[in-house]
Amino acid sequence: MSAKSKRRAAPAAHAGNAAPASGVPRATVRLQLHAGFTFDDAAAQADYFHALGISHVYLSPVTCARPGSEHGYDTVDYRAVNPELGGEPGLRQLAARLRALGMGLVVDIVPNHMGASSHNAWWWSVLREGRDSPYAEYFDIDWEPEEPALRGKLLAPFLGEPYGQVLAAGELSLQREERGDDWFVAYCGARFPVAPECRDEIAAQPPGAYDASTEAGRARLHALLERQHYRLAWWRTAAEAINWRRFFEVSDLVGVRVEREEVRQATHALIFRLYAEGLIDGVRVDHIDGLADPAGYCRYLRENLGELNAQRPSECPQDVPYIVVEKILADDEPLPAGWRVHGTTGYDFMNDAGALLHAPDGEIPLTAQWQAVSGETRDFRALVLEVRRKLAAQNFAGECEALVRVLHRIAGADLATRDWAPPAIRRVLTELLVHFPVYRTYAAGEAPPAADGIAMGIAARGARRALRRAEHGLLDLLVDWLGRAPDPAIAPALRAWRHEAIRRFQQVTAPLAAKSVEDTGFYRYGRLLSRNEVGSDPGVFALDAEGFHRKVLARAAHTPDAMLATATHDHKRGEDLRARLAVLSELSPEWLRLVAGWMRRHDIYRSREGPRPAAADEYMLYQMLFGAWPLDLQVEDAEGLRALGDRVAEWQTKSLREAKLRSSWVLPADEYEQACHGFLRAVLDPRRNGRTLLELASLAARAGAAGALNGLAQTLLRMTVPGVPDLYQGTELWDFSLVDPDNRRPVDYALRRAMLEDAAHADPAALVARWRDGGIKQALVRRTLELRRREPDLFRRGDYLPLVVQGDAAGSVLAFARRYRQRLAVVVMPHCAADLVLAAAASPVPHVPAQAWGDTAVSVAGLTSERVLRHALGGSDCRIEGGALAVGDALAQFPVALLYS
Repeated sequence: MSAKSKRRAAPAAHAGNAAPASGVPRATVRLQLHAGFTFDDAAAQADYFHALGISHVYLSPVTCARPGSEHGYDTVDYRAVNPELGGEPGLRQLAARLRALGMGLVVDIVPNHMGASSHNAWWWSVLREGRDSPYAEYFDIDWEPEEPALRGKLLAPFLGEPYGQVLAAGELSLQREERGDDWFVAYCGARFPVAPECRDEIAAQPPGAYDASTEAGRARLHALLERQHYRLAWWRTAAEAINWRRFFEVSDLVGVRVEREEVRQATHALIFRLYAEGLIDGVRVDHIDGLADPAGYCRYLRENLGELNAQRPSECPQDVPYIVVEKILADDEPLPAGWRVHGTTGYDFMNDAGALLHAPDGEIPLTAQWQAVSGETRDFRALVLEVRRKLAAQNFAGECEALVRVLHRIAGADLATRDWAPPAIRRVLTELLVHFPVYRTYAAGEAPPAADGIAMGIAARGARRALRRAEHGLLDLLVDWLGRAPDPAIAPALRAWRHEAIRRFQQVTAPLAAKSVEDTGFYRYGRLLSRNEVGSDPGVFALDAEGFHRKVLARAAHTPDAMLATATHDHKRGEDLRARLAVLSELSPEWLRLVAGWMRRHDIYRSREGPRPAAADEYMLYQMLFGAWPLDLQVEDAEGLRALGDRVAEWQTKSLREAKLRSSWVLPADEYEQACHGFLRAVLDPRRNGRTLLELASLAARAGAAGALNGLAQTLLRMTVPGVPDLYQGTELWDFSLVDPDNRRPVDYALRRAMLEDAAHADPAALVARWRDGGIKQALVRRTLELRRREPDLFRRGDYLPLVVQGDAAGSVLAFARRYRQRLAVVVMPHCAADLVLAAAASPVPHVPAQAWGDTAVSVAGLTSERVLRHALGGSDCRIEGGALAVGDALAQFPVALLYS
């Protein structure tokens, strides 16, 4: 066999049917399942993922979702595997294929909410039978709201227009089920059941009696609807009148009371069985902060899954089941230790790695430019306070009013507090919500965690500054009632009200925070959009090396097996798009000059052509065009420009509506949106805007190399710091995706397979030369994961050791080591080195020439007795001289370095 043949056979050498050594993955790949990408499609790529170095496939929800669902989070049946994905047979085949390759499976579960749809038998039963339904307590419903017309009923805010208009237009019709004696009300493809007790009444009427096209029929249909266990209403009433918990403000997702034992059993029986049978190895818990008792729920999962280990097939891992939770952590907020999970799904790491890519020197000039362009002089936190206050009063008015009523009930139970009226409680509560610094507290039946007290203290200080002195006493009361569990000695009714108040408070702060920050603030604040990402704080511009090391060490100490993500199905911008935008923090003088010229030029253009986008919207558009510009796009490529425009236009529409300033989802401003779309097309039209287009393309081409180097550094960080690296589908090549649905486009696996085979034999110089095709990133992923496969203890259990860098360009290098017993790995990478990249050549590549590093060296004194470290990424061996590694040697052939003994 030739040497070349031996190299080609190498990937198969570690294939086989051995099970994963541990339930904790070595590396995961996240796949988004739907009817267009099923279990069979995932199974067809299993060998590719295996060759890439992935140990576990990590799936979006597999339980039965609403027909046609593109994401799976609108569960309609927890008891069955989604038939659109291939059903349980398809899941079994996928699991068998993975087991044959020695791989495992992690699935996403959705305990917080279900789809409020006619396809959901539990929800249908509640609509049909009301409080008499066996599932009436499965959902988080207030059956005794303040509104008399809703007592004993659910608000059903599913009509596109006010109820009276819909009824008068004849859009509601009474229809009979094809089989049986049941009836339902039809509306625009939706169905609503008719209560069984109305069956005889309907049967007694002549045909056409409920025809809404006549006055009598309309009156009779209305009378029938008034006797149902729900009240049909215009969708806009949900914000103020809804009497059941939604997912955020999405009224077709209903909150589930998973804190109840019978609900837990019903919603988890399938997942527990799949785990016991060895089909899955762990779970990712969606929206943990939506639950009434996250700590109790996580312990329930851990204990029940752990007890099933004895039933699992012998070839399956039987250690602690892998459990991670989707949780947004504020800066330095710890994940509660009592949850007994492996960690988060990685938004915290995505924030840390992203902030590290930004040069602190760019903050002042870019802030000044944003303020001058937008006229917005407030910082991000001040902007979010205004957004929170508005959303609390409008979008979450119903949830807030329900909490006010409970607090007023508590106040009325004590002579000392009964004079506090609802308006005063509402004012004080609003300020507490507005200033709340984290997603939620976790106090339940036990003493509150220390972090709860810190968060409540911060919120109270902010509220105190905003309130009149006369209301400070009420603020202290609310902090006490909402911040700690009630004394067991107080009256049972009062204790129940206190618990209800705490629960409602906890379940409104999380969605209010998310909608205020991620779904509004991110689209209003445009200083540098690479920092406007899920899990990130745009107010924090950059993170230096020392700060990054501190964050990694904290994660290693508390959740060493947490996921590490840099791209997800929910990201606002792709990981390499953000990495390119971060380069602007280093090139701020050039960026400021170019943008100023573009905006002056387009002022003249707009005065001739008609309506103009607001300056802030124009500025954010330039950032997105720069960040998303395809690496191979030329200004002569009309079709390529049109395709880019189509993608950016989708982002533009979402951005304008989410910002809720000049347009919104509730009231789209068609004229303004069309003006913005027209402006986008004009910018991308070389006949009308050739100079701007050439400058934009030139900047993207030059800075693209520095952005790619950032992307490689970010990828290597994810693969080597403590934790489980997660690869979002397709991002092993460059990821310049935009917000969903753009980030969920089909993945070209045929291309990736071909490139993987080719890159396996490519030398570093060849990969650098053709860096635009993404093969260099794919090779980095594969070669790093290969070392992780060979040295699992080094990367899972090894210490994380920040290393000292000295010399001419020490400020442009980040280095650390992983050490376990006698094994050592050293990571060396450029850090904020755009000047070194762009100074190297007229057509730069993402690689700093060796000579540019001068005498820069990384100290490894005392870490190893070896004199030479091998290069895992394809470069030459690197000698240790005088207890140090020369950076020029380590980065001579490949843009980043992973060296090992």
